[in-house]
Amino acid sequence: MPPAKNDWLIPAALLTPQPAKLAPSPMWRRVLGNPLARMIAASLAMFLPLALSFALMEALLPKDMLVAWPNLMAALVCALGYWAYVNRVERRKVAELSSSGALVEWARGAGLGVLLGLFTLAPLWGLGVYRVEGLGDGFALIKQIPEMLLVSVLEELLVRGVIFRIAEQVWGSRRALVLSAALFVAAHLPGEISLMGVLVTAVASLAFTAAFQLSRRLWLPMGMHFAWNYLFSAVFSVPVSGHEAKGWLHGSMSGPEWLSGGAYGVEASAVALLVWTMAGALLLHRAHAGGRFMPRPQRST
Repeated sequence: MPPAKNDWLIPAALLTPQPAKLAPSPMWRRVLGNPLARMIAASLAMFLPLALSFALMEALLPKDMLVAWPNLMAALVCALGYWAYVNRVERRKVAELSSSGALVEWARGAGLGVLLGLFTLAPLWGLGVYRVEGLGDGFALIKQIPEMLLVSVLEELLVRGVIFRIAEQVWGSRRALVLSAALFVAAHLPGEISLMGVLVTAVASLAFTAAFQLSRRLWLPMGMHFAWNYLFSAVFSVPVSGHEAKGWLHGSMSGPEWLSGGAYGVEASAVALLVWTMAGALLLHRAHAGGRFMPRPQRST
C-alpha cells in the first residue's frame, strides 16, 4: 500500500507504537514498600482511632456511664482500624478477620486457654501455693469481660496481625517468630517482671503465633489470650502480668517466687513456663508439619 500523502513529513518515532508510560507510584506507597513503615502505619491505623474514641467518650459522657462498654467499643474500633489499613493499603480481603467460622475458632481458642490455665493452677493449688480464701462478688465475672476482650484483640492484632505477619513476608517465619516474641516481651517489661516472667511471656507469644499460623486467622489466638487472662484475673484473683486482680474467688499465692510468680503473678511461675513451653512446642510442631512455615524470600539478582 503506498504511503499516505505527507507521511514522510512525520517522524518515524511517531509512526511506531510506543509503550504506555506508567504513572509513578504515589510517595506514600513507595514509603510503605518498607516493612517497618508498614508496621508503623498499621499500628497507627489502630491506635489513633482507639485514642480518639476514648477521648470522645470521656469528653461527652459522664463518668458513671463509662463502665465496661467503652472497652468493647475500643476493641471494635481497633479491629476496624486494622481492617481499613489492610483493605485500603494492602488492597486485599482481610481473611485473618473473616467472620466465617469466627465464633467456633474463638471458642476453640478459649477452650485451649482455659485448659492451659487449669493445668497451670492445679499443681500450684496441690502444692499449697495457691489458696482460695473466700468468695467475692460474682459481678466481677461480667465486669472484666470487656477489658479482657480489649486486651486480647489489641495485642493479637498488633503482635500477630501486624508485626509477625508483615515480618514473615519479608524475613520468613522463624525470624518473624523471634521478632514478634521479643516485642511481646518488651510490651510487658514496664513492671515487676523477673527472668522467669520474661521466659513465660516469650514462650506464650510463640504459642499464640503458632495458633495464628495454623489457621492464618486471628480468632484462635484471640480466644486463647482472652481465656488465660480472664480465668486468672476474673475467676481466681491471681495477678496477670503484674496487674492486681479482684475476681470471683478470693485467692492468694504464696511460697518461693520462682513457683508463685511473686508480684508479677502466675506468668512468672515455673509451672506456667512448663505448661506454655509444652503448648508452644506442640502448636509449633503442628504448624511446621502442616507446611505453615514460610521460608525467607530469596533476593532477586
